[in-house]
Parts: sequence; structure tokens; C-alpha cells
Amino acid sequence: MTDTDFIRAALAEDIGPGDYSTLAAIEPQAAGKAILKVKEDGILAGMDLAEKIVHFLEPEAQFRMFRTDSDRVAKGDIAFELNARVHTLLQAERLLLNCAQRMSGIATLTSQYVAKIKDYKAKVLDTRKTTPLFRKYEKQAVAIGGGVNHRMGLYDMVMLKDNHIDFCGGIAKALQKTRAYLEQHDLPLKIEIETRSLDDVRQVLDAGGADRIMLDNYAPELVAEAVQLISGSAETEASGGIHIDNIIAYAQAGVDFISVGAIIHHAVSLDLSLKAQLA
Repeated sequence: MTDTDFIRAALAEDIGPGDYSTLAAIEPQAAGKAILKVKEDGILAGMDLAEKIVHFLEPEAQFRMFRTDSDRVAKGDIAFELNARVHTLLQAERLLLNCAQRMSGIATLTSQYVAKIKDYKAKVLDTRKTTPLFRKYEKQAVAIGGGVNHRMGLYDMVMLKDNHIDFCGGIAKALQKTRAYLEQHDLPLKIEIETRSLDDVRQVLDAGGADRIMLDNYAPELVAEAVQLISGSAETEASGGIHIDNIIAYAQAGVDFISVGAIIHHAVSLDLSLKAQLA
């Protein structure tokens, strides 16, 4: 889905047959000015998308950006000033704010996780636990906050999880069939496989062919054992039950990646408001 596709669909959902409040109260050609006001500290995200939303409605609208994506902002800051038709300002307001607040909340929370493990090699990964049709922007927000995007969907990396393995008939069989399929279809995709125990890790190492081994729902001390067992023969990723209070313990265990679904699905929107500036 392109930005234009998303914006068109989102505005259609919101405006429907007509923004009757604006149509009734505001003359069609009335011009106005508004500012985006920051109401709490955080990491700003969604500014590029905000501009695209407004320009979709009115290509000639004028933006004056004071803060951009990835900027650390404080309560009282002004992110941008916008000059446009009042109809544009009022119709874009809610979609613009919904996107920017959500993305800024994700970027802010991600930055907190990243800061926690800045002294270790591990990188914070997002997951597919995202809002349907808004994944692209949530993952953009993760990157803005200093995290790393995992696969975008089911198509850009192979991840053999517990259900794949169980339905297929075991770790070795799942890896063998996957390698054969990728070779047959000339798909240059990396293979990640989930493990649930050190015995699973040994089976993966014996079978070979995995680019990354996920250590799912391991205690930190067990992660450290698994990392020593793998000994650099594949990338390592800790996952499951990881939060802001225990992420350092997982980073100390020596993994390459730590996936945290909470940076998206537990993020709280940053408080922003679009305020009219009257002459």
C-alpha cells in the first residue's frame, strides 16, 4: 500500500459523504493557519506523513517545519506551522494527529528500550504484532526511535516457528524442506528458526542451514548457554517475555538481537494538538 493509497482510504473512512460540520460553518475558500503543538516530552515521528496528508487535500498548502522525524521534543515545542484552506486544516486534523501521535509514541518507547542496552551489541527488533494496514508506519516509527525492523511480513524472510515445525514433523525436516523450496524457487531469503530448548538448538546446529536461531521464552541465563553453544555459527535472537525491566539481562547474555513486540503494541500515543492561529 502506497502512502497515497493509505491516505485516500483513511480520509474516506473519516469524511465519508461529507464533513458537514466544516461545510456548514466555514466558507469554502476561507484561509487559515495552524500549529502542531507538542504537549509532552518524547521523540517526534510522523511529520513526513503529516505533510503528505495535507498535500493530498491541498497541494498548494504551505508547511514551515520546526521539528522533524527523530527529533527529541519537549512540552511546549511547536513542530510545524501550516497555512492552508480552513477546510483542509479541519479535514486533515484528526488523521494527521492520529498518525503522528501513534508514531511518536512508538518512537519514544523504542528509544527507551534502545537506550537501556546501548552499551551492548544487541539490537532491538520489532515484530509483526502491528495494527493491520498501519504496519508500514509503525515500523517506520521503530526505526525513527533507533530500533531495527524485522521482516515486514511473511514474504521477506522465512521464520519457522513452533507451529511450522510441529506441523512439518520436526526441526530437521522443516529446515530441509525450506532450503529445498527456496533453492527450487530461486528465493534469496534468510531462514530463521524458533527453538524452545537447548536440545532444539542442538538439533538446528546438527541440521544446518539456519541463518538465525530464535531463543524463545528462555531465561537470560539459558540464553547465555545457547549463545555459547551456537558460538557464532548463526545469528541469535532472544524473544518472548522481554520488557523494559529485564532487557539488560538479555543483552548481557550476548545475543545479536532482542525482539520486543511491546515497543509497538504497548506504546502510548504522544500528546500533540493542532491549534488554530487566529489573526
